[in-house]
Amino acid sequence: MEKLTFYAVSAPEKLDRIGAYLAERLSRDVVRHRYGYVVIAMEALDQLLMACHSQSIKPFVESFLHMVAKLLESREPDLQVLGTNSFVKFANIEEDTPSYHRRYDFFVSQFSAMCHSTHEDPETRSRIRVAGIKGLQGVVRKTVNDELQAIIWEPQHMDKLIPSMLFNMQDNEDSERAGEENPASLAESCFRELLGRAAYGNMNNAVHPVLVHLDNHRLWDPNDFAVSCFRIIMYSIQAQHSHHVIQQVLSHLDTHSKNTPRVRAGIVQVLLETVAIAAKGSIGPTVLEVFNTLLKHLRVSVDFELGDGSRRNSASSLSSTRTKESEERIVQNAIIQTIGFFGGNLPDYQRAEVMMFIMGKVPVYGTPCHTLDTVKIGHHGTKRIQTMLLSSLIMVTSGFKCKTMCAGLPAAFLEPLCSISLMEDNELRQLVLEILHNIIDRHDNRAKLRGIRIIPNVAALKIKREKISKQDVVFMKKHGQQLYRHIYLGCKEEDNVQKNFELLFTALALITIELANEEVMIDLMRLSIALQDMALANEENMPMFIRCGIMALVAAYLNFLSQMIANPPFCQHVSKVIEMRNLDAPYLLPEHVFREKCVLPDSLDRDDVGLYFQTADLAEALSVPGYNVERLALPYIPQVTDEDRLPRRKSFVDTISLQVDILSNSLPDQSQLAEEITFETLKKAIDTTGLEEQERERRRQVMEKFQKAPFEEIAAHCESKANMLHDRLAQIFELTIRPPPSPSGTVTVTSGHAQYQSVPVYEMKFPDLCVY
Repeated sequence: MEKLTFYAVSAPEKLDRIGAYLAERLSRDVVRHRYGYVVIAMEALDQLLMACHSQSIKPFVESFLHMVAKLLESREPDLQVLGTNSFVKFANIEEDTPSYHRRYDFFVSQFSAMCHSTHEDPETRSRIRVAGIKGLQGVVRKTVNDELQAIIWEPQHMDKLIPSMLFNMQDNEDSERAGEENPASLAESCFRELLGRAAYGNMNNAVHPVLVHLDNHRLWDPNDFAVSCFRIIMYSIQAQHSHHVIQQVLSHLDTHSKNTPRVRAGIVQVLLETVAIAAKGSIGPTVLEVFNTLLKHLRVSVDFELGDGSRRNSASSLSSTRTKESEERIVQNAIIQTIGFFGGNLPDYQRAEVMMFIMGKVPVYGTPCHTLDTVKIGHHGTKRIQTMLLSSLIMVTSGFKCKTMCAGLPAAFLEPLCSISLMEDNELRQLVLEILHNIIDRHDNRAKLRGIRIIPNVAALKIKREKISKQDVVFMKKHGQQLYRHIYLGCKEEDNVQKNFELLFTALALITIELANEEVMIDLMRLSIALQDMALANEENMPMFIRCGIMALVAAYLNFLSQMIANPPFCQHVSKVIEMRNLDAPYLLPEHVFREKCVLPDSLDRDDVGLYFQTADLAEALSVPGYNVERLALPYIPQVTDEDRLPRRKSFVDTISLQVDILSNSLPDQSQLAEEITFETLKKAIDTTGLEEQERERRRQVMEKFQKAPFEEIAAHCESKANMLHDRLAQIFELTIRPPPSPSGTVTVTSGHAQYQSVPVYEMKFPDLCVY
């Protein structure tokens, strides 16, 4: 061997013939099963290959690879392993010049087949599989850095390489084996190496076979292996390529949109893992695409869940429908979790965009929703979508710290959010309040304010707060009335439960901490007194629990506010009322009214002044510099908006009873019909002095309102009138659309002369329905 090596090194031009001779001998020995001579020939080829690094080695390599192919084709495991080991040694040699004509297609196919070996003996099977993986690793190392061998990234090769590795990673029988003898761990390291070398243009070809393999082997349910695969992928590839993987998973989810719920849930959970790793990195333009696709699948899932309504009546399908519903809930929860997790990990500027995007998808009653068609799924389906989208918004806004409230609650976000807060569903109102808490609470005080109670010592809570910024003062001047209005109207909803009152209390307390200057505090006091008066007057026939709940909310909040202001007379008045309630009316305090067995009174006695907070006492307590006490005397009236003109969603029974009331009130009494028309009645009808007095009184009230009412209320009143005018004008314009132009011409009269103006057909704009 030494002499042969010396001869080959000193006369490299002879290598070609030496290789051809050895190859011929080896072929003959393989056929005749002379395996001893085969091993000797291969050792000779290996040593010559390692020793000679000249230009003339190229023809020798061809002979060498031909012999390795011969060994791999044989059925003997020992020869297959021998050939693989020789190929791995060759793969580790760095060649100076690229090879133009060498192809590795056969080796990819053969090594992939070895990876799937099904030999009877477990030990031999494991040896063949390890050899196959090592061979594939050798092919990857040899070709991946060679620009002339970019063909390895093409689908026909990737569809063999990647499933072979995944098959061994999945079939982890020999987990006790260590290192390179364990096919699973070796396949994983090879898989990582392959992905780490993948360039930008090759990502799709590398990821697609993984998805196909998971489909073919039904590994989405359960999806543990799929999740671990994509973790490996995300940590192995370069960070800037991660959005490629997300796009691939999203498109795969689209192709499986009609598959079983568990498969879809498995894909969504894999997406959650990939997004969790990629969210901190650069994910570029795919942010909104991810949310758009997920929201679309959320809608599809609700469709599937509610789509079997017509078949639910039959007893046989009842159990299967319930199972399907519960499985669809798994999909929906996975989607919400993904949306929330992804949104929660985005930088603040992107998070604000995502909040607006999701809010735009929430179907709001009274406004057209072009993105999610809710007609087909009915009221129940619409509510399900609203609940899920708001749940995902809670997760996205969690931990959101906006510099200014204008950035956190822009008008385009706040208005639809407040519209939902007036829905006749206590669960939706709770979700809206939690979203508001997430955005308003910038100093993490919410945990200290959980529950609704009379806090004996607010200072002990160690509430963090900063001086209110100018931008937040402007925000409250612009949108404060909107927030007060929705708290006011949210309190009197008849289906409120304890949690609603707790969240309303927290909302009031957070506004006080984060957004309140002296002016806002006066407004909040006016709001509290208005709530108390509303509960006492009970013009809307609210249940006694709601009235007592509002009283308890006002007591808890004014107790909190008085200690935040730290004004002794104010604190004294509040604590005096609370003491009186403890003695005479415990059902007006949160600690009692929200107990299960709290005894509620039949009515609230308005004359018992000591039980209620008095505006005069509050004004007297606050007669210190900085507080505009005169404004406190003005009763709070909720701002009028466009929503007040929309019909509230009522049940069928309510509508009927309402119509009956109107009809009975509008029918005149029979005695009035029989009244005779005399001279005196005509005289009274003509006399206009009473009308003049009414007009004067109306003018006086308008003057007084414009002199004393806060600027925000006047502005809101004028704005609502302007909006009504705009709506009327829009209706008129819609009715008086100009006739379309005609190719025969239209007559226009200018300076007394009639002129015909013809419009060519190709310039005319036809409605969409006319074009085909």
